[in-house]
Formats: sequence, structure tokens, C-alpha cells
Amino acid sequence: MRQYHAAKQQAPTALLMFRLGDFYELFFDDAIVASRELEITLTSRNKEKGEAVPMCGVPAHAAENYINRLIQKGYRVAICDQMEDPRHTRTIVRREITRILTPGTVTDAALLRSHENNYLAAVTLKDHRAGLAWVDISTGEYRASEMDVVELLPSIEQLNIRELLVPESARDSALQGRWVVTPVDGWTFASDRCEVLLKEHFKLLALDGCGLAARPLAVSAAGALLQYLQETQRSALDHLDRPTWYDRSGAMLLDAVTVRNLELVEPMFSADLDGRKDATLLSVLDQTQTGMGGRLLRRRLLRPSLDRAEIELRLDAVEAFRAATVERTKLRETLGRMQDLERLLARVTLGTANPRDLLSLGRTLALVPAIKPLLAPLQAAPLQSALAALDELADVRDCILNAIADEPPVTLNDGGVIREGYNAALDELRHLSRNSRQVIAAIELRERERTSIGSLKVRFNNVFGFFIEISKSNLHLAPPDYERKQTLVNAERFTTPELKELEAKVMDAEERSQNLERELFAEVRARTAAEGVRIRSTAAAVGEIDFYSALAQVSVERRYSRPRFSTSGEMKIVACRHPVIEKLVEKEAQRFIPNDLYLDRGSSRIAVITGPNMGGKSTYLRQAALMAVLAQMGSYVPAEDAILPVVDRVFTRIGASDNLARGRSTFMVEMTETAVILNTATENSLIVLDEIGRGTSTYDGLALAWSVIEFIHERIGAWTLFATHYHELTELEERLEGVRNLHVSVREAGDQILFLRKVEPGAADRSYGIEVARLAALPMVVIERAKEILATHEKSEHTVTAELVRPKQKVHEPALQIRLFEPVGWQIAERIREIDIDNLRPLDALKLLAELKEELGPE
Repeated sequence: MRQYHAAKQQAPTALLMFRLGDFYELFFDDAIVASRELEITLTSRNKEKGEAVPMCGVPAHAAENYINRLIQKGYRVAICDQMEDPRHTRTIVRREITRILTPGTVTDAALLRSHENNYLAAVTLKDHRAGLAWVDISTGEYRASEMDVVELLPSIEQLNIRELLVPESARDSALQGRWVVTPVDGWTFASDRCEVLLKEHFKLLALDGCGLAARPLAVSAAGALLQYLQETQRSALDHLDRPTWYDRSGAMLLDAVTVRNLELVEPMFSADLDGRKDATLLSVLDQTQTGMGGRLLRRRLLRPSLDRAEIELRLDAVEAFRAATVERTKLRETLGRMQDLERLLARVTLGTANPRDLLSLGRTLALVPAIKPLLAPLQAAPLQSALAALDELADVRDCILNAIADEPPVTLNDGGVIREGYNAALDELRHLSRNSRQVIAAIELRERERTSIGSLKVRFNNVFGFFIEISKSNLHLAPPDYERKQTLVNAERFTTPELKELEAKVMDAEERSQNLERELFAEVRARTAAEGVRIRSTAAAVGEIDFYSALAQVSVERRYSRPRFSTSGEMKIVACRHPVIEKLVEKEAQRFIPNDLYLDRGSSRIAVITGPNMGGKSTYLRQAALMAVLAQMGSYVPAEDAILPVVDRVFTRIGASDNLARGRSTFMVEMTETAVILNTATENSLIVLDEIGRGTSTYDGLALAWSVIEFIHERIGAWTLFATHYHELTELEERLEGVRNLHVSVREAGDQILFLRKVEPGAADRSYGIEVARLAALPMVVIERAKEILATHEKSEHTVTAELVRPKQKVHEPALQIRLFEPVGWQIAERIREIDIDNLRPLDALKLLAELKEELGPE
């Protein structure tokens, strides 16, 4: 127990799994937690001494499953193994913590999603700036960046990290989320120390080549990550990339709100879709065949490029694959047989790869030569670069395939890992272990012939081991090299140097065979790990190829077209379709209705879209935003033709819900998200706003919506799509240059309405709210009563006039008035409606006008 306590002090925040023989045991509070989470029996020890110690355990051979369950629940687990063979020591077996497993450092395939990165991140704060670094230990990706503190949380959310390291002083900060927060000592983030640590590990003279020079916060975060990995993994970590600077200005910025609203990687309402994951853009695009390609697709989807030249090169690669149908088909079939090289290499480097992992790596490398001739005819620059980076690694491949058996067991203890014929000494030990009887029979036959003693026998017992037994009547025939071992009444027992050697070999052949297998396997694994740089290069090239071939496959199957880019700010999309909804409605044998979109820097900078609920406004908004994301990640787009500007950010304000955990109402969430947009958007941003102001009263909401449009028009100048039910906003088309009205059309047939889902110029005439309510199956008595109330309300609504002057109002324009709910007294309105204009004489008209004026009273 002293040994246990010493180990526990090294990992006080982890559940310590302490190896005792064939079990991993947990004690004290760790046992209580583990028994509850794993649903295993809680026992105790030392009851007789009155000091009962809570205890539970799991079999060592099944420990991996239990460890995985604890990691999935967010716990850290320290593995304390026996470092000596109990048979070879007379003292307490030496034990050491060999590894600490955490949510951000797992490499087990059972805990990882093949097409997603598993990021561990670290953050450090100073004044209004933050340093952020992240690493995926399962692939080796290692990045660092700096940013304003206000941008930190959105950046962390976008990365979808599993674990976040923070200084102990920031334990209770606002950096909480879906990830596990792990406080570490503040000295871990010391910039000077972190710089030395990084340079020593990666054998660098300076960090300039990594882009981290003069970026102390990024260096601090990256160094803290490396320190944590060294403490938890207790291995070489040679597969890690050098930490490189991530330039956030080189990619379109998509905050967590936009990623969620556009359903790029996760559906907003998965419960409504029965947990379906196909309601995302990623699900539509992801036809990658490898983990490397899938993760690259996800990264580029969340970080579209701003470099037009780079985007065009990516599109060239997709176009090349589109045209090469035969090569693409064969290539994708080959890629489909490949395993995840990056994650296999990580396990090899960390020393956790089992025999099947190593064999998978070798077999995957054996497929690389088949890729090259399929790629050679395709002249797109990215594909040729990938071709040049493909290293067949014949030496590594042959080393693995020559050494590892065709069907090795999962663990080394089961034997049979090393291929027959790879090592002569191992083959001999196996032969002895499997065929000792045949060997003894062969010796016996040979000795009978040599001595002419027909009754000579080679036997074995636990006391004397192997021996030759000769009857007393034949003792005179015993050769001089026989050594007497035991005398019996009727016989003598002898041994020979050969039997002694055979005895030694047979007695421990199995153990020696296992030990030698371990040595040979470790040697092959080490030789493989030593070529980690080459393997990672090939893995990255395979990922690139997979990425482009997948986008080409999608574009062919889904009838996408290549986007073009404008320098004038023109956005013109013909027959634009929402990629996700289109795919979903086709499964239900329906047809998606495409729509055109046009925005520019001049007369069509802001589009105000009106129309009924369920008419397709939100779909229209989202598909416009998705066009920009798709095009700039390098994908073809779902449209007949598309001319797009290069957008620096896409902002969305679509829908809202209460955030009760943070004490924020629907309207507060709505206004907070809108504030972010208005404070950070530029003239090169695309803004998509849906129903701004609906979370408060009608008057407040309309005033805010009106003001937001004016602000975007006068101060920002971004391309904007604004969907609303406030029909008063349609007046802005006449008052603000650059604003134009669009509406989604419907067809009426009596009380019935048909949603045409076509977006056309002009404003909608009304909202059709009651008709939509009827479609939602509200009781008819409610519908009829609503019609009565609406008719009464339209008659009795009062005048509310709000005067809002634009910041840059032109001198010759009158002050702007917004009529919220038509003139006052409904009696006056009724009198006007009842006038028979055709039969009204001029004198009567003047008299009526005077009466109405008198009723209105003074201004």
C-alpha cells in the first residue's frame, strides 16, 4: 500500500489502476467512483484490522474496455503496471505509472471517430490577448495561434476539442463547455521554459521556422501541451508534427453560431430527426474512403480558404477527378481498402500498437504502389504534388510483412505473432515447444541404433528431467559419453550433453519463445516508428487524394457545377439548391425547388425577403451561405451556374432558444448574436439574418430590425439577406439605395394555400399566418376565432408613429416615419370605406372632409 500511495501522488487527479497479478485494482475514493461508473462490485480489504479500505478491480485481460468506459465519461485514468516478472524476484514487484489516459490523449480506435480529430488544447491569457494551441495525438497534428480574448471561446468551440488545459489560476474561468477542463500548474505555461522545451524536443535551434517567433502566448500554450503529453504518455512522441502557427486570417471565419445554424457538421434538432446524422452538410460531402481524407474534409469545411489562387487549384483537382471516371473509380476502391495510417503510426510511436495494428499498417503501405499509376495522368497541380509526396516505403512495408504473421493475435501473450521463417532461433523454440515428443522419439531411435540396445528408452520426470534408461543386462553397451544420473534395481539412468540442452530448451521453450517474439515485435515496431516522418508524409498525400476524389464523386452524383469568382463583388447564382434538404427530399421521392440569387455592391447589396412561414425563406437564406462555404473550401456547388465573391466571414442569425444555464432569454441570445455581427462584420462579409426582433414586442422588434438594416447599409456594406415578417421593412427599398425586396410566392385557392417555394422580386402582400396554423392542425374553432380577432384588430388598430432618422440622412429627404399599424379611429376608416365615390358630389365631399377633420381634432 505504500507503493500504491507513492504512485497515487504522481497522478492525484486520475483514477489509479494498480496492477496486482491478473487484476487492476482501485482503492479508496477511486474504487468508489469506479464501482459506480463501471457498475462493478465494491469490496474492501483490511477489515480484520478495523481499517477497511474500499476496493474494486477488473481483470487485466479485459481492462481496456473498462478504461474506455471511464474515458468516455470524462475521467483521467493512470495505469500502474508491474515492471518485473514476479517469478524472478523475491521482493515486492516494482511498479510504475506507464501511462495516463485522458479524453484528449486517447489513441484507441474504440474511442475515436475515424473522420474527426480528437483535440487536446491549452490556453493562456494575458491582458486582452490569449494564446491557444491544440494537438491531436492520434494523428500528430500540432498548431498554435494567438487572438483577442473575445475570440477565444468561439475558436475553442469550433475546434470541437475534448480536453482543455488551463492554468490553475483560471480553473473557475468562463472557459467551460462540452470539453473536460484540466487545471495544470501555472509554471507549465512559462514562456521561456516552454520555448526551451519545444526546441529540445523537436531538435530546433529556434522557433522561427514554425512561425512562432515573437509570439510568446502561442509558445506558452504549445509548450504546456508538450509538457502534459510527456507526463501522461511516457513515450517518445516522435510522430508529432512541429507546432506550426495557424494564421486565422487565411481562412473564412465561421463562428460556433454559424456552424450550428448552417448545420455544417451536426444537425440542430437531432431529436426531431431521430438522431439522423445525414441532415448536415458534412454528411452530404463526406464520401471519403479513409480517416485521413475524412478529417481533412471536415477541417476544410470549417475553415474555407480566402486565397483565390488556392481555391482555384482545389477546384482544378476536383475537375480533374470528375473527368477521369475510370481512374477515380479504381482509386476510390483502392482507398477503401486502406487503414488509417496517421492513427496507426501514432500507436506505433507511442508503443501501444498491437500486432494487428502493425500488420494493418504494412498492408496499407502495400496498396500505395497501386495509387501512383492511377494518379499519374491527372495533371492538376495538387494531385501532382500529392503524387510526388507518395512514398511507397518499400523497406518499412517489407519489414512488417516479412515479420508479422498473416493472422496474428491481438496480444503478444497469445503467441504466433512473428511469421514462420523470419527468425531461426524462434522457429527452433517453436519446433521444440510443439514437437518435443517427436524430437525425443528421434533421439531415442538414433541412440538405439548407435548403442545396439533395442530396449533403450528416453524418458522424462519432474525430478530428473530427461534421461536415458538402460537395463542392467545392457550396461556394458553404454557409450563412454553417457553420464550416470540414477541407479535403480533393474536399470541405470543416464544423461548426455544433448539431453541436457534439450531439457533446458523444452522446459522453457514456450516462455523463451514469447520473450523472443516480444523482442522481435518491438524491434519491428521501433524500425517502423523510426520512419514516422515518411509515413506521415504519405498519409497526408493519401488524405489529399481522398479529399479531392470524394468531392468529385459528390459533384458528379449530385449534379454540382464549378463556381466562378468575381472581383466586382457580384454574387449571381442560377438555380441554387440547398444540398442537404435536396438530398433528404429526394429520399422521399420529392423534388427540391431551386431559386436564383443576385447580390452586388450597388443596387442589390441587401435583400429583404418576406413571405409566409414554411414558404422557404430560411432555406433560401441558408443555401446562399452554404454556397460561399462550399466554393471556398474547394468544392463544386449545387447550382446550374454560380459567380461568387470571396467572402471573409459568414454570419448567421437564424432562430433562437433560451440559454437558461447562463440566464439568457431567447431575445437576449438573439440580440447578443446580432451584436457580434454588427461589431465584427466587414464589407466583404456575408450576413444572413432571419426574423430579427421577433423575441420582443412588435414595436420594439420592428424598430430594432429597421435600425439593423440601416446600420448594415450605412456602416458595414456587407452582402445581406434579411428575412422578416415585418412588412413595413419593405418600404426600405424606396428609401435606401442598395435595398431590394424579394418574396416567396404562394398560390391561394379559397381557404387553401400552396407553397410554391419560389423566390421572386417584390414584397409579399400578407403573412398567411392563420392559414399556416390551419395546416398545423389547430382546432377549427381556434382558427375561426383568430379570423374574427384579426378582422376586429385591423379595424381598431391605433396609430403609432415612430420617427427614426438615419445616421447619414440626406438633407433633402424628409424625416423618416414608420407606420406600424395604420391610422387611428376605426369609425373614421369605416365611414371612408362606405363612401360611394361614383355618386359623391364635390360639395358633399368637401362637407364630409370637414366633418372628418373635426372628428380628428387638433394635431
